[in-house]
Amino acid sequence: MASKVEERRAALSEKLVDIAEAKIAADGHQAIRARDLAAEAGCAVGAIYTLYADLDHLVMAVNGRTFHRLGAHVAGAVLAAASEDPADQLVVMGQAYLSFAAANPKSWRTLFDLEMSAEADVPDWYLIELGALFELIARPLAQIYPDQSEDQIGLLTRTLFSSVHGIVFLGLEKRLSAVPTEAMARMIARLVRAVVS
Repeated sequence: MASKVEERRAALSEKLVDIAEAKIAADGHQAIRARDLAAEAGCAVGAIYTLYADLDHLVMAVNGRTFHRLGAHVAGAVLAAASEDPADQLVVMGQAYLSFAAANPKSWRTLFDLEMSAEADVPDWYLIELGALFELIARPLAQIYPDQSEDQIGLLTRTLFSSVHGIVFLGLEKRLSAVPTEAMARMIARLVRAVVS
């Protein structure tokens, strides 16, 4: 059973993540400042750093929630398209990824703004959420390419994700090289169908 101190720490941690999540959704992770968080949470600035090594770790906690919501959104779209053929399911996934990013631009962008690489000490929850998202993509790819090895399906999964992510990222950032916003969903469908044709 948790002690009163542990319960208070857990409650403060949850409150800080709630506050940071709202700030990120409104203004991006650059809006996270320890003094503002402490004032809103009703705690000392030092209390934040007893729970989180630094503000990036707090942002990572918010990212955990965002990644989970993203995965649930894409999984829900796949469930609704369960009767479709595998290529159509992949199109639905790509378009669901776009719709989540467009509806939650600052939270979604924060998933990729923190420095993380394959060599970094990545939290277990991140690998679990990423694995679940990749599994959604890999399943229909394995149906389309039954003769491919698990490693080959894994590589194709990452390639497809990276391609769709690139369209979404550049489009939402309105970069010069981007697909126009109104054509993004259509071009994601075209890209996916070209990959699996």
